Amino acid sequence: MNDTVQNLADLDQLSAEGAAPEAQPAAPTYEPVRDEFGRSYATGRRKESAARVWVKPGSGVVMINGRPIDQYFARPVLQMLLHQPFQVTDRLGQFDVMATVKGGGLSGQAGAVRHGISRALSLYEPELRPALKKVGFLTRDSRKVERKKYGRRKARRSFQFSKR
Repeated sequence: MNDTVQNLADLDQLSAEGAAPEAQPAAPTYEPVRDEFGRSYATGRRKESAARVWVKPGSGVVMINGRPIDQYFARPVLQMLLHQPFQVTDRLGQFDVMATVKGGGLSGQAGAVRHGISRALSLYEPELRPALKKVGFLTRDSRKVERKKYGRRKARRSFQFSKR
C-alpha cells in the first residue's frame, strides 16, 4: 500500500481503507459512593455557611444540627429550598438527611444544606446527576457580601455630601 498522498483522491482512498469508523466517546459513568452505613456524604457551601450532609434511604426525615427541619428552619421558604433536590429527582420522602451546618445566617445555611443534599444525592445515585446539574443545584453559588471599604459608609455608599 502506498502511504504517500498526491491529491485529495488519494486521501479519500486512504481514509476509506484505513481504520474503522471512530465511535463517539461515551459519557462518563460514575459509581455510587457510599460508606459502611449505606450513606453518602457531601459538603455544601453558600455565602459564609458550610454544611456537612449525609443522605441515606429512609422515610424522608430531615435533621439539621440535631433538630427537625421545621424547628431549625421555621420559614416555609427555607424548608421548600431543602426539598427542591428531592422534588426535581422525584425522590421526595425516600431519603433521610442528617446535616450539620455552621456559619452565616439562616438563608445561607439553607442554601448550603441544599447544595450538600444535591451533591450527596448525585453521589448516592449517579444517574440523578444530569437532572440536578440541569437546574443548577450542583453549582456552588459564590456570591458573598461585599466588604466595607475605608472612607465609605458601607461597601459602596459614600458619606452624605454637605455643602455647608
